[in-house]
Amino acid sequence: MVGRPAKVTMADIAKAAGVSMATASRALSDHPKVAPGTRERVQGVAADLGYVHNTVAQSLRTQRSHTLGLVSDHIATTPYAGRVILGAQEAAAAQGWLLLLLNSGGDPELERREIQTLLQRQVDGLLYAAMYHQVLTPPASLDSVPTVLLDARAENGSLPSVVPDEVGGAHAAVVELLRHGHRRIGFLNNVDDIPATRGRAQGYRQALQEADVPFDPRLVVTAEGSPHGGYLAAHSLLGGPDRPTALFCFNDRMAMGAYQATATLGLRIPTDVSIIGFDDQDTLADGLRPGLTTMALPHYEMGAWAVQTLLARIQDPTIPVVHAVLPCPLIRRASVDVPSQP
Repeated sequence: MVGRPAKVTMADIAKAAGVSMATASRALSDHPKVAPGTRERVQGVAADLGYVHNTVAQSLRTQRSHTLGLVSDHIATTPYAGRVILGAQEAAAAQGWLLLLLNSGGDPELERREIQTLLQRQVDGLLYAAMYHQVLTPPASLDSVPTVLLDARAENGSLPSVVPDEVGGAHAAVVELLRHGHRRIGFLNNVDDIPATRGRAQGYRQALQEADVPFDPRLVVTAEGSPHGGYLAAHSLLGGPDRPTALFCFNDRMAMGAYQATATLGLRIPTDVSIIGFDDQDTLADGLRPGLTTMALPHYEMGAWAVQTLLARIQDPTIPVVHAVLPCPLIRRASVDVPSQP
């Protein structure tokens, strides 16, 4: 009985698939100019023959490792990391690339060593990710390799970047409350001076202005972006005689505190007060009772966009630098209803 060749070559695959060696090679490398049907046939033949792709030889020929690095401050240890990393990994894998992940914990020296290690391992590009939307000065070492910023923007705009639409997300949240008939809408904002704080405040005011609802600074309370901060801020707004009928919270953690404040004050959600959060931290927003209506951050989409943009720049470093702002979807649950009193 005739078995498989001792060592399967590209010529074996090309002959079995009925294509040229050049086409077989391009198909196994997921070249975009190979027709999908041809690519699937060649890859199927290669799998049947037990072909093992020699990535070392390919790297020597192309001067590419087909590996990307992702360096972050704290993102790998946050509740949002899974979606960001999944989006990046799946986008890389779809093109036959691997993604290496390193987390510095905010230590500049460790971050420097991690970037150096990835460069020494000849990654073809880097994703530089932040725990939350921020403006930063990227390390100079990133200049030596194509780089995309993830959930961050460079001060000088020199690198491609992707961030969530903070203004649009807040605007959509307040419009949802206005659509239900609310006019006295409190805003529990974060006390930190970061892009999300400013953007969400801007979106809040824009939505009110478009609905001809006068802005009332007394309905805005800034506090620590935590359940405790949300509790204090919500209690101060809801404990008075002219309380708002709805609250828009900077994040789901503050919304959790607002839930606690309403219970303390004997108010019901959404009968007495409607609440919208931001982030869609699923273990929290979906676990509250009633479920929290909130704005989702596009973590998966940002991870995928960052990889796709990075791969495009690796192929063509001359393409223009792009700064993407991705929309935040509204996730409706059960914390919003019409006001019980006009």
